[in-house]
Amino acid sequence: MLYAQPYMTEKMLKFVKLGKQNPTKREVLERKEDFNEIYKEFINEKAKEQSSRCSQCGVPFCQVHCPLSNNIPDWLKLTAEGRLKEAYELAQSTNNMPEVCGRICPQDRLCEGNCVIEQSGHGTVTIGSVEKFITENAWENKWVKPIKIKLEKDQTVGIIGAGPAGLACAEQLRKQGYQITIYDRYDRPGGLLIYGIPNFKLEKFVVERRTKLLKDSGIKFIQNFEVGKDATIDELKEKHDAILIATGVYKAREIEIPGSDLGNIFPAMDFLTASNKKGLGDKVEQFDNGTLNVDGKDVIVIGGGDTAMDCVRTSVRQNAKSVKCLYRRDRENMPGSAREVSNAEEEGVEFVWLSSPKKFIGKNKIENILVDKMKLGNPDESGRRKPIIETNSEFNLKADIIIKALGFDPEDLPNLFKNKNLKVSKWGTIKVDFDTMETNLPGVFAAGDIIRGASLVVWAIRDGREAAVSIKNFLEKQENRKAKVA
Repeated sequence: MLYAQPYMTEKMLKFVKLGKQNPTKREVLERKEDFNEIYKEFINEKAKEQSSRCSQCGVPFCQVHCPLSNNIPDWLKLTAEGRLKEAYELAQSTNNMPEVCGRICPQDRLCEGNCVIEQSGHGTVTIGSVEKFITENAWENKWVKPIKIKLEKDQTVGIIGAGPAGLACAEQLRKQGYQITIYDRYDRPGGLLIYGIPNFKLEKFVVERRTKLLKDSGIKFIQNFEVGKDATIDELKEKHDAILIATGVYKAREIEIPGSDLGNIFPAMDFLTASNKKGLGDKVEQFDNGTLNVDGKDVIVIGGGDTAMDCVRTSVRQNAKSVKCLYRRDRENMPGSAREVSNAEEEGVEFVWLSSPKKFIGKNKIENILVDKMKLGNPDESGRRKPIIETNSEFNLKADIIIKALGFDPEDLPNLFKNKNLKVSKWGTIKVDFDTMETNLPGVFAAGDIIRGASLVVWAIRDGREAAVSIKNFLEKQENRKAKVA
């Protein structure tokens, strides 16, 4: 039913009268002392009010620029009308983890950054915060239920990797009645969601709550399982009717400069995993003995993405003496979320823009870092201006520990999985037919960062959902062949 125009203007389009308002941020001095999320949640009336600012535009650019094509205008309208259960059901229909995306998606680069009223100068609709509110309200009201299977199918799917791509695919296939087993090398499911993203962005109960729901839905999880060691890919193929590889990319990119072999220089994931494990109550030897604990130390993080922001903000909460972030471009050309940069600056992080490491200096461990000043030239293949070293510009910075946040590359999966036939690209990502997500191995599919390189959680969820469609089609064809033979 189409609403009359007066109703629309009464309930929506209030951006001309109401300004943008984000949920309240905790005070800096308070939030620096713990790892809790920094944003407070919307209350019901505030969520309705901010949702009502949506212009309900004819071409919803927020939806267009969402990798999942979330039906954002419609669930904003439902929220403004107080129809919160319907809003949740709509949000959940296209997104397996709206409570995660509402917290960690870089909305300033995606939906909110392309909001029509943002372009007109009225300030974007606070889409991410409303999405978080809708989902948390659904959990509180027990609207989020495990999957109930009326008729379980005989076919089974093995999923390698319990990150967002694997979890999304598992849920979609379980809804179809398939038997699902997820194999993961870590002791907890969640992948980067559990060990790579700090609590102040994503508290771990959010991830644990979601994975418990999947377990309650009949999905089996086998943790501490390494493909290639505990079973080869061929052995898993014999056990299951289809396989999905969703391992993500974890190999840290290196920086090849003199002194790289000095002590106290660590990849970002080592640092973040130690911190997250400690936060989960685990005994972490490298943290407890001070190796990956930056309390009282001068910390330098190299990199400009969201992982670098996670590292600098974690360092602040570990009571580092000083925290600097070195990035070879300027603020405008930084790949990380502008919101995260702002949060880091508020918390006392010093950004050393247009700077690139030249040499690590020390006897056995890092003591100083020699840095080149940079200037920006013409745009490179990424579209960002290329950094160029300024001659005779180097300067020294003191460092007790260096954290490298330069991005991630795929591991050598053909060797790890004991299958040299598995085809990979020149970048080491798994080659797939992007129409079907199938690899060159029949019945083996792949999704997430392992096919596209290090990317966003929302893209991994999309890949997982698309892989689920292709796997379902593959399994149905297999069943039809069997039926014809019989």
